[in-house]
Amino acid sequence: MKLFTNIEIRELATSLSLKDRIMVLGSCFADNIGEKLANAGFNVCINPFGTLYNPASIASAVARLECGESFTEEDCVMMGAGADLVCSFSHHTKFARKTESEFLKDANAALREASDFWKDCTKVIVTFGTARVWKHDGKVVSNCLKRPASEFTGEILSMEEIEACLDGMEKPDKEYIFTVSPIRHLSDGAHANTVSKATLLLALDKWLENHGHSYFPAYEIMMDELRDYRFYAEDLCHPNHTAIELIWEKFQKAATLDSEATAIRKNEKDSIRNSHKKILQK
Repeated sequence: MKLFTNIEIRELATSLSLKDRIMVLGSCFADNIGEKLANAGFNVCINPFGTLYNPASIASAVARLECGESFTEEDCVMMGAGADLVCSFSHHTKFARKTESEFLKDANAALREASDFWKDCTKVIVTFGTARVWKHDGKVVSNCLKRPASEFTGEILSMEEIEACLDGMEKPDKEYIFTVSPIRHLSDGAHANTVSKATLLLALDKWLENHGHSYFPAYEIMMDELRDYRFYAEDLCHPNHTAIELIWEKFQKAATLDSEATAIRKNEKDSIRNSHKKILQK
């Protein structure tokens, strides 16, 4: 008797080695996979601007990493909802600071380090979360910074616009692994989330037909193989720890080298042991 749909995953054309420098960009799921890679001993830089959700914001992040242009006072934005903190529309709120000088110091330090890493990295993992974008004064923002909703306009990117973002991200010296995040974005309703994910999948599928990069079906694994709510966190939108572990196992098998499997397992065990030591020392 067959009790679930097994998602068969072939070995990816883009493989990851412990010798690689790997940039990880995108949604919360990118943070999850990036952390797993780091614990497995891979040399990774994870979301240097914080979590990013849509293709336009990720493409802008790549452009900034490529040129290394510093953030200035013009990029500084006061957060809303009484936060009394300074951030920018290019960053996640974890970068928010009490003053412009503090924000710019930390944001530009992170940018310099990430830009140097980007120039020498060979592999890039990109996770798209949503095709919906929010614009402020006609420009796509990475985060609305808790400012009033009336300041923003929202829209779904077209397939053509997403493909243009992908064209902008592609660099001749880098290989890419793309995923669509299994995290459900339900703020605009279930139908809007489905339309958004479908648009991302269609655009990626069409673009990848003509480009030599890889796609890992994280979204499909969550939707089909792990469709039970026992694999979701309490918000019923994010994968829980068990789901992340199961998807990571499949990702590791598809994307990493068999010859490095023993070293990866050792690194993971060392990471767990070190984490336990830190907890005991507190």
